[in-house]
Amino acid sequence: MSGAIAGTDGVLRCPWALSTEDYVSYHDEEWGRPVHGDDALYERLSLEAFQSGLSWITILRRREGFRAAFADFKIAAVAAFTETDAERLLVDAGIIRNRAKIEATLANARVLAEWAPGELDALIWSHAPSSHPVPKTLADVPPVTDESTALSKALKKKGLRFVGPTTAYALMQACGLVDDHLADCAARGRCPRARAGSGPRPGHREGRSSNSRLPRDAMHAPPSSPSRGTPTRRTGRKPKYIQYEDFRPALPQPPAGGTPRARSPKLSTSPPLSAALERGDPHEQGGPHDAARPALRADDGNLTTGPSGPGTSAAPWR
Repeated sequence: MSGAIAGTDGVLRCPWALSTEDYVSYHDEEWGRPVHGDDALYERLSLEAFQSGLSWITILRRREGFRAAFADFKIAAVAAFTETDAERLLVDAGIIRNRAKIEATLANARVLAEWAPGELDALIWSHAPSSHPVPKTLADVPPVTDESTALSKALKKKGLRFVGPTTAYALMQACGLVDDHLADCAARGRCPRARAGSGPRPGHREGRSSNSRLPRDAMHAPPSSPSRGTPTRRTGRKPKYIQYEDFRPALPQPPAGGTPRARSPKLSTSPPLSAALERGDPHEQGGPHDAARPALRADDGNLTTGPSGPGTSAAPWR
């Protein structure tokens, strides 16, 4: 893993930010800047859940579609969604149409609607660490921390779903609880990290980053995954992996001593681009999460061996 890299403008940035213009904007203006407000944090929690098992660029480029489909992620509005709304979401091409993730997003809104205003903000920010190591390369960025594990447990205890330790840490990175911009990155330290208790007054639910119209692409920089079979630095637990099966068929081998057989056009079974985006093509990497987490996130225990298509009830990828 390398350190910060200069872009075409000569500015040093985290390597993941240079793959697309969407990432450059997100990296420079959103990622790592403090976010407060119950609705704003609910949005980020929800999009993190939808990202599980997918490339982050897939979510970023659909962010406006998600906002339109989920009433701009207003907790009270989403909590009032009916079964009709759930069925509508399952055929909405502007979002990831995964039944389990959609149902979790609606269920989380109903849980949060019962909380006191500002309670979600206070709970999340209470897990901001008092100090955090400055990463020099992507390899220095952990996939989970003690604080993200504690935050995950606290959210689950309150009844929220799809909030495993890795998802919780990605949220902490994106919303400024930690600053994981690399040491030489120009964006590091641009915005003072908000401390627990420095958020909105009690009763405040609104809130969104100042760059709310930017695509939701790189919401969270991907922490670096430890090598296979190596215990994680903080938790001591071995990470879980799901091995992707290459969807490209093996080519026929020429017979011994003979001439190679012509490739049959029927052998190609690669899915079209739309299908790859819908399921989150494992080869479409390069985002802040993707660079360091090439394997599926397995922090919620909801593991499956394949994607869930539109309108299906299969369990989500994690």
